[in-house]
Amino acid sequence: MKTFFHTAVSLMAIAALYACEANQTQIVSPNEALTVTVEPAPEGAYGEAAFSVDYKGERVLSHTLFGIETEARKLAGNLKLKSVSEAKPVTDDYRMLTGKRSHCVNHASERVYTFKNEQGQTLDVTLRAYDDGIAFKYGFQTDSVAERVTREHTAYTLPRGTKRWIQKYDIGYEQFYPLSTDGTLPDQPEVDTWGYPALAEPRDSVFVLITEANIRRDHCGSLLYNGIDRDQYQVRLADDRMMARGTWESPWRVLIIGSLADVVESTLVTDVSDPSTVEDTSWIKPGLASWIYWAHNHGTKDFRLLTEYIDLAVRMNWPYNLIDWEWDEMANGGRVEDAVRYASERGVKSLLWYNSSTAWLGPGPLYRLNKKENRLKEFQWLTDLGVSGMKIDFFSGDSVTTMNYCIDLLEDAADYKLMVNFHGATLPRGWQRTYPNLMSVEGVYGAEWYNNNATLTGRAAAHNATLPFTRNVVGPMDYTPGTFSNSQHPHITTYAHELALPVLFESALQHMPDRPDTYDSLPEAVRRLLSVLPTTWDDTKLLGGYPGEEVVLARRKGDVWYVAGINGTDEPRSIWANIDELNLNGGRMTIFKDGAGDRDIFIKEDMKAIPTLVECLPRGGFVAIISK
Repeated sequence: MKTFFHTAVSLMAIAALYACEANQTQIVSPNEALTVTVEPAPEGAYGEAAFSVDYKGERVLSHTLFGIETEARKLAGNLKLKSVSEAKPVTDDYRMLTGKRSHCVNHASERVYTFKNEQGQTLDVTLRAYDDGIAFKYGFQTDSVAERVTREHTAYTLPRGTKRWIQKYDIGYEQFYPLSTDGTLPDQPEVDTWGYPALAEPRDSVFVLITEANIRRDHCGSLLYNGIDRDQYQVRLADDRMMARGTWESPWRVLIIGSLADVVESTLVTDVSDPSTVEDTSWIKPGLASWIYWAHNHGTKDFRLLTEYIDLAVRMNWPYNLIDWEWDEMANGGRVEDAVRYASERGVKSLLWYNSSTAWLGPGPLYRLNKKENRLKEFQWLTDLGVSGMKIDFFSGDSVTTMNYCIDLLEDAADYKLMVNFHGATLPRGWQRTYPNLMSVEGVYGAEWYNNNATLTGRAAAHNATLPFTRNVVGPMDYTPGTFSNSQHPHITTYAHELALPVLFESALQHMPDRPDTYDSLPEAVRRLLSVLPTTWDDTKLLGGYPGEEVVLARRKGDVWYVAGINGTDEPRSIWANIDELNLNGGRMTIFKDGAGDRDIFIKEDMKAIPTLVECLPRGGFVAIISK
C-alpha cells in the first residue's frame, strides 16, 4: 500500500511538472507564490510583448512591457515570440561581509524567452521567478560594429488609486518618499521623473518594490518616467551612450514582491549581482566612526577640534574617525598627516574624504582620483599613511562615465586594501556583493540635512519610518543616524527615536555625528550600547510597521537580537513588536524607550519578561537587546 501511495504521488508530481512545462508562457517561483505570465503578440503577428504577475493567485502587476532599442535595431512593439527555454532551477547561496544577512540563500525558476522582429533580429529576455520577487534582463548579439543603446521600453503599470512611495529623481538620491495614489506630487505636479527604489501596494498588504541591479562596466543607470501616462512608469536610461558590442546584456530589472516583511528582508538585489571580485577580504573591517562634519561644517580645517573627535572615538571604543572635507587646508596645530598619526597612536583608524571632482568642484581635495596614475599614487600614499578607507563625494549621476569611474575606484581601492563610502552618489545596485570593500552609500535624505534647511525638522519621523521599506531595502545607507542634540536646524524626534536609528538603518560604516559632549552626557547604559553596537548583521526580520507610520525591525548578531522601533507620527502610539518571529525560547532583555519627555530615555535592564507592546511618545522610539 505504501509503495502504491509513493508511486501515485510521484506520478502526480511528474504530471504537474509536465503541465507547467506545457504552459511555456508561465514561470512559477519555487515556493509557488509567484506566477509570471508572458504575453506575446497574437500567434503569427508582430506586436507588443509584456508580462503580468500574480501573487498567491491574485494579479499584482498587469501588462508590463518588454523592449530595448539601439541605433541599429528596434526590439520593442514589433516582437514575435520565437522560442522559450525549459524552466531551470537557480539557487543563490553566498556569504556577505556586510548587509542585512551574512548568509544569503534564494531560489528561482528561470526561462529565456527569445523574440524576433520583422528583420529577424532577436531579443533574449531572461526571466526569473524568485521566492520573493522577479528579475529580468535583456540580451542580444550584435555584429562586429558597436551599437549605441538609445532607449529602453520597459514600462510598469500602477493603476490610479494604488498607494506608492517614490522619490522624485535626483542625481544624489536625496529626496523624500511621499505617499501618492495618482503618480504625482501634490506640491510639485510637474514632476514626472522618479528614482529607485519605488514601493507600491497594488493589493492590500501586498507590495512591489521596483529597482535594478548588477550595473557592470559600460552600463548606465536608469530612472522611471510617467509624464505621458501617470499610471505607467517607463524605464528611461540615464545616458544614451551605453554601447553594445558582441554579446550584450542589460542590468537586471528587479521587482521584490510579497508582504512588507518579504520586501524588507529580501536580498534579491545582491542575489542577481556578480559574485565578489576580491579574494582576500580579511582587511575589510566594518565599524562605527566619529564624524566632525554634522556639528562643525568646516571643522576638519581645525586640527585641535578634530582631535576631540578622535578622543571621542577612543572613549566610545569606536574603531574609526572620519576626516571630512577640506582636510587639505588643515591648520591650528597640525596637518592631516599629524591627525592620522594622532589617531593611530590611540588605536583609532582614519577615513579620509575626497571630492570625486565630477560634479560640484567646491571643497577639496580636488582632482586626486580622476586619472588612474594620480589615483594609484594617492592610494599608495594613503596606504603608507595607514588610512583604512575613503569617503568619496559629489558624483554626477548615473551615466556610463560615472558608473565606470565608480567601478574604477572600487577595483583600485581593493588593490590597496582601502574601504570605500560613496556620497552624493547613485544607489547601491548590488556592488556591495561584487566589491565587498564598498561599505556604504549615501543616496538618502539623511541627518546632514539638519545643516542645510529646516525641512527635515518636521518630516524626519515619518521619513525615518519610510526608509526601511524603501531606500534601505536595496543596500547600505549612510544616513549618519543618532543626532541627539541640534545642529543648525533642530530635530523634534525623541532621544529614544534617535537611539533606534543606528540599529534600524543598515550601514557597514556607521558614522556617529553628534558632538563629544553630547555623547558624554548620555546615560552610561546608552553609551555602553553605542560602544558595542554592530554594523553588520547575521539576520534581519521585520516585526511590524507600515511606511510613514511606524516600523519595528530586529537584527541579529551572533546570539543577540537588537530590536529597534520608531513612531513616525505626531501622536502617542503603542507599537506592537511581533517578538514570536524571533523564536527566542526564553532570554533576557534590556530596553531603552521614551521616558517622560523628549530627551528622557527610560532604561530597564535584565528583564525576564519580554513585552510585545511598547508605548511611544510622538515621534518616539525604542531599542531592545535580547540575549539568551
